[in-house]
Amino acid sequence: MTAAQSWEARAEEYSLYGFTDMPSVHERGTVVLTHGEGPYIVDVHGRRYLDANSGLWNMVAGFDHKGLIDAVKAQYERFPGYHSFFGRMSDQTVMLSEKLIEVSPFDSGRVFYTNSGSEANDTMVKILWFLHASEGRPQRRKILTRWNAYHGVTAVSASMTGKPYNEVFGLPLPGFIHLTCPHYWRFGEEGETEEQFVQRLAKELEETIQKEGADTIAGFFAEPVMGAGGVIPPAKGYFQAIEPILRKYDIPLVSDEVICGFGRTGNTWGAQTYGFTPDAIISSKNLTAGYFPMGAVILSGPLAQRVQDAIERIEEFPHGFTASGHPVGCALALKAIDVVMNEGLAENVKRLAPRFEAGMKELAENPNIGEYRGVGFMWALEAVRDKPTKTPFDASLSVSERIANASTDAGLICRPLGQSIVLCPPFIMTEAQMDEMFDKLNSALKKVFAEVA
Repeated sequence: MTAAQSWEARAEEYSLYGFTDMPSVHERGTVVLTHGEGPYIVDVHGRRYLDANSGLWNMVAGFDHKGLIDAVKAQYERFPGYHSFFGRMSDQTVMLSEKLIEVSPFDSGRVFYTNSGSEANDTMVKILWFLHASEGRPQRRKILTRWNAYHGVTAVSASMTGKPYNEVFGLPLPGFIHLTCPHYWRFGEEGETEEQFVQRLAKELEETIQKEGADTIAGFFAEPVMGAGGVIPPAKGYFQAIEPILRKYDIPLVSDEVICGFGRTGNTWGAQTYGFTPDAIISSKNLTAGYFPMGAVILSGPLAQRVQDAIERIEEFPHGFTASGHPVGCALALKAIDVVMNEGLAENVKRLAPRFEAGMKELAENPNIGEYRGVGFMWALEAVRDKPTKTPFDASLSVSERIANASTDAGLICRPLGQSIVLCPPFIMTEAQMDEMFDKLNSALKKVFAEVA
């Protein structure tokens, strides 16, 4: 390395990139950042960007929230690190578990901590395998999810993720079964009503259970709104149709709330927004407002008791991570929950959600936007070459990547996902900042569609 090398060149020479379009990096360079100011981020050249992706869905309180920063500093000074093994854990860990059950939809329950949502989903699968084996049903190991779902990047959570890119790793592992994505606009058949679409998916679920054997299925995992699938809310009545089927066959329903949890959909939990009752919740991202890597498995009371009984039979649960229940992370999560729920952030999402939807509807008037979809503070626009037929652009055009790059040039960070552009801004957004977001995205859309349409 020489002093003359740019930040962008140094990044490309020494770093591996995850989920990054490498042609864009080679052509445009890496955006190397120095700090954040509210919902804005600033790069090494002093350029300022409105981050309408909240970092990675998670920086809901912005990038410089004094209360969160002070909570981190105070806990580092008091007790900077510990684990949750061998019957020892920090007082912050105990308090956070109490708080998570308090704000959960459950009357009682237990919590297990990880370092990420991927690890939390991975842990939940191991809990289910462990539980069923302990109860005399070791054959109950198959996991049901949906195509387009995203549950993480560990070998197990990536196997649950219904994305074709995991084929490069030789995944999914055997026993991970993907059902139809509940996206009516894209996967509804010609002449099929939304209600009929839901009935078809419910029938598919039950037929799959009967074909595979209910006594071989460990659990069903679902995001209330598919996040990395492109912000896909479920078809109307979807969860009301599938939940009774899962109950009929005694299959646990796990709500993956890594993105939806703590306010993103307009309620504390996405399960509340869509009216279903899970047996367990997976939490991360907003849990710490993005200020610390942490995930949590939140078990409902009945499921927690069964798991605890299984643990008692062998006298331990042989699973955990060095930083499980980290005292700094737990102290920060306690503060983050308070900030979201009691400092007006959750209320701001509810207040501005109608304005957000109206802005997306207006952008969707563009002839090359086939659909706008979302809820709360998570929305997407789907680009199409032909609106009436919903025909997508040729993948070689990289349309969504081009729109994201044009937005970046205009000072806006948004996320390309497939042929969609995703907006999931921090909960602290003002009306003026929302207008700025729409104005900059609109300019980017017009620029790119003029080039490719």
